[in-house]
Amino acid sequence: MEIRRVTQVEAVDAAAHLFDTAPRREATERFLRDGGHHLLIAYVGEVPAGMVTGVEMTHPDKGTEIFLYELGVDESFRGRGVGRALVSALADLARERGCYGVWTITDEENPAALATYRSAGGVPEAGQVVLTWTVDRL
Repeated sequence: MEIRRVTQVEAVDAAAHLFDTAPRREATERFLRDGGHHLLIAYVGEVPAGMVTGVEMTHPDKGTEIFLYELGVDESFRGRGVGRALVSALADLARERGCYGVWTITDEENPAALATYRSAGGVPEAGQVVLTWTVDRL
């Protein structure tokens, strides 16, 4: 397995099956242009087996951390350590970029994600609540 940081739209298109829905070209281009957005893809041979996205977030009194936005592993490659390797690679990238940490959110009813994140060194924070707002698009 080889993990590569992706910077080309064509690589995203070739790994489209790893995303929840087909990547949109304009959004992909914008994501890839932003130096604080990161997309890592794990390849087995030349086959995209999994991906992780991370977004740098900076706050005046905290510094910069990476939000692990999404992790996806092709069903045929699950259970082989691809997800753990991707999360670890994102954490390595965070260290290289001087970030103080990585964080993510997942559903309590997602045992595969919880196991992957824990196996990569993630520790759940007790007492946290996630709030969301839906903003209508114009």
